[in-house]
Amino acid sequence: QVQLVESGGGSVQAGGSLRLSCAASGRTFTIYRMGWFRQAPGKEREPVAWTGGTTFYSDSVKGRFTISKDNAKDTTYLQMTSLKSEDTAVYYCAAFTYGSASWGSWGQGTQVTVSS
Repeated sequence: QVQLVESGGGSVQAGGSLRLSCAASGRTFTIYRMGWFRQAPGKEREPVAWTGGTTFYSDSVKGRFTISKDNAKDTTYLQMTSLKSEDTAVYYCAAFTYGSASWGSWGQGTQVTVSS
């Protein structure tokens, strides 16, 4: 099992920046890929970015968000810049593990609110 804890959410004005962190614990050696997803009110959860094997960014955040991973700390970051009101959502980190071959572990989520 992998446990994930996000931090770093908050409220910011449009054009501002935030950095989200996701600390992993447990069987971290089983992690193949780490990702960030988000869910806005009334919308389905959508992928934002992932890293591991390949790096992915959704079109809506490409050029503004950067995902990175500190392996020594088992922590994954999402640096968000030039934030827009449409980035407002609950952000979740997730781990894709070798054993489950799926996004089997999820954090509790952290709220990001961007005001225009």
